[in-house]
Amino acid sequence: MLTDVLLLVAGLLAIVFGAEWLVDGASAIARKLNVSEFVIGLTIVGFGTSCPELVVSVTGAIAGNSDISIGNVIGSNIFNTLLILGVTALIMPVAVTKSNKRRDIPITLLITFLLAFCGMSSSLFGIGSADGISRVEAIVFLLLFVLYLYSCFKNDEGLQDEEAPVKTMGVAAAILLTLAGLAGLVGGGHFFVDSAVNIAHHLGVSDKFIAITLLAGGTSLPELAACIVAAAKKKGQLALGNILGSNIFNILLILGTSAAITPLSFSGIDMVDICALITSIVLVWMSSYTFKKNQIDRYEGAIFVLCFIAYYVWLFIKL
Repeated sequence: MLTDVLLLVAGLLAIVFGAEWLVDGASAIARKLNVSEFVIGLTIVGFGTSCPELVVSVTGAIAGNSDISIGNVIGSNIFNTLLILGVTALIMPVAVTKSNKRRDIPITLLITFLLAFCGMSSSLFGIGSADGISRVEAIVFLLLFVLYLYSCFKNDEGLQDEEAPVKTMGVAAAILLTLAGLAGLVGGGHFFVDSAVNIAHHLGVSDKFIAITLLAGGTSLPELAACIVAAAKKKGQLALGNILGSNIFNILLILGTSAAITPLSFSGIDMVDICALITSIVLVWMSSYTFKKNQIDRYEGAIFVLCFIAYYVWLFIKL
């Protein structure tokens, strides 16, 4: 138990330093390539911080444990949107651009509904013999993922005036700093998750609870650290891109890859989990239009965090 606690602390330290390096490196790459910080957050940062979820869910699929694969992604997306984006908005209101409103947030919402439909179609609509994601649906998810990435780069408007550089560095240095940050985030997340799961198993809790809470929270620590640092550096678009990108990566790439290996069952997921998932992204969509202020402000951030707390209270009551 003492070893697990020490690994937990070491993982947290690696995550903190990795987030700092990642944000600085990714921002420098955006400036050098004239790519918007939102797209960098959506792709480089979003994919990098989703690596822990990829490892956990694919490993769960190979082992035939759907509760781990599905619970990890659903829990991570709820954690990302309600807690991480909420905390980020509390630190600094997150600006929402026209392209975010027109494309990125609605697409994330549609993809979330697609997951809910595919996963719960039998229970909700009497379609199919069992709830879950088949290999055919997995291939559709992966194709949609490729199309979305292509659309993001094709329609990117590049750097905006407010994204003017504060400090610069060479391309090689920026890439090395980004890779070092990703290594710190992924490695730290790995140590944290392993130690947290070992402690949870000693306490005798279920795989679903571990997946939706400890694994989801632990594998989302890279997103949390990256977004908090981005908010502190007044890079709200990088933070928003990270959250939306991570959620899309989690559903289309991670669940698509996992279900292509082994069809995934939703038997361990109930309607409260699905409603919490859908509610999280609906709140983002609603916040982007509230009072036409084009941002997620501190008040809305507080609502996000309160919804997250309510959901976790429900999980603990059901434990």
